[in-house]
Amino acid sequence: MKSQLVAVLVGCLGAGAIAEADDKKPPYELFELMTASSPSASRSADWRPGDGITMEVSGMAWVKGSLAVSTRKGEIWMIGNPLSKDKSKITYELFASGLHEPLGLTVDGDDLLVSQRAEITRLKDTNGDGVADAYLTECDGWNVSGNYHAYAYGPERDGAGDLWVTLNLGMGKLANNAIGWRGWGGTIGSDGTFQPKALGMRSPSGLGANLEGDMFFSDQQGTWIPATPIYHLREGVFYGNQESTKALKSPNAPFQMSAIPKAGIPYAKALESVKEFVPPAVWLPYNKMGRSGTDVELIDQDGKFGPYDGQLLIGEFTNSSINRVFLEKVDGEYQGACFPFMEGFPAAVVRLCFSPEGSLFVGMTNRGWSSLGNRSYGLQRLDYSGTTPFAIQEMRAKPDGFELLFTEPVDPKTISDAALEMSSYTYKYSSAYGSDEILVEELKVSGTTLADDGRTVRFKVDSLRPLYVHELRTSGIKTATGTELPFPAAYYTLNKIPK
Repeated sequence: MKSQLVAVLVGCLGAGAIAEADDKKPPYELFELMTASSPSASRSADWRPGDGITMEVSGMAWVKGSLAVSTRKGEIWMIGNPLSKDKSKITYELFASGLHEPLGLTVDGDDLLVSQRAEITRLKDTNGDGVADAYLTECDGWNVSGNYHAYAYGPERDGAGDLWVTLNLGMGKLANNAIGWRGWGGTIGSDGTFQPKALGMRSPSGLGANLEGDMFFSDQQGTWIPATPIYHLREGVFYGNQESTKALKSPNAPFQMSAIPKAGIPYAKALESVKEFVPPAVWLPYNKMGRSGTDVELIDQDGKFGPYDGQLLIGEFTNSSINRVFLEKVDGEYQGACFPFMEGFPAAVVRLCFSPEGSLFVGMTNRGWSSLGNRSYGLQRLDYSGTTPFAIQEMRAKPDGFELLFTEPVDPKTISDAALEMSSYTYKYSSAYGSDEILVEELKVSGTTLADDGRTVRFKVDSLRPLYVHELRTSGIKTATGTELPFPAAYYTLNKIPK
């Protein structure tokens, strides 16, 4: 436990900030609820409630003081007292079982809605004994097969009250994506059928609404998807993966595309060629920010989780980490920046869930793939200590450059043109598995200034390029007390240059 805590804190704070932690609490403290431990043959002295449960977390929801957790093996557990720091006081009660690889949970009134491969299921506890006794079909209507990759995710509710579901593409020679809305996202209709709304997805494994109630989803690098994108999910658009376009031949297709983008050209050019084709709000560059994005979780905790309210946290599978996304609207469309938030988790981060008290629960499972972690699953909790982390809090686009807002005042002597470097690049749009960064250009930074608040830095950049990623690299920036910036890079997806 101690070694794991140190690893996570190093990822959060950066090596340069550890010295300050001697007389100052780290910003986030980790508590481990569940590990990938072996089942206990008997209740030995170190036995704890929950030992022996294979907690391969695939969904989480907060239910009347308990944490509901679904697992890849088809169970749902109710975890009581999940905010306790005493493991012996945390309880585990089986609420439902026999589900087919559930990959999402949400609360609806007194019930739970859970995704299965074949349907969204409503679970009801009609007699109040703490166990689901009714499993009712809430929504279905998509292609179900034995293809291992044919997952279903959600449901998640947007600000208008609509429940969204996203459907993974089947993969491999046996996949049939021509029927049943594979690679599509849609809502649950009033008649219980899936209402397809948008297409072009590959592995849209995370869903979450922002403060405005707009829905976002993550996808994962692979065919037609050059790096991890975070998209604004809405009706009538195409997100790039052409394997989902076969379903447009269905008489029930909600719309048709004006054209299919040409392959083998720069991504920015492909976007400009078809009006339905929309860019990500944010790209998470490959390996620099992870390799397989998962959950999307809004920070809306009134400061109980630090200075990042209104931003999104993005789970990361392969790199066993969590990233952070800042969004703004330019000319009516979302764009923004991504930043590392925390790394060093013991397994792939698949699901995130806040408690009403502002603690973040991190659910993990590696099944089917590998991650940088050293375990196969786990459940941990992050509590904010009240110490402000030093980070780039926001990055905003300007007509001639960018503006950074830091979480703490910075040392003016460390702010200069020489402290900032920037490049821009795009990707190749093709059916290949991912893409290198292409058309890379180094950009000149000038006019760097620090505002009177000590936190806001403004700088100019020559040759801004719309629909390109703009990568910022900083060096030597410190707080007024000498704390170094632990994560010195940021990545802004500049879809439109502000006027």
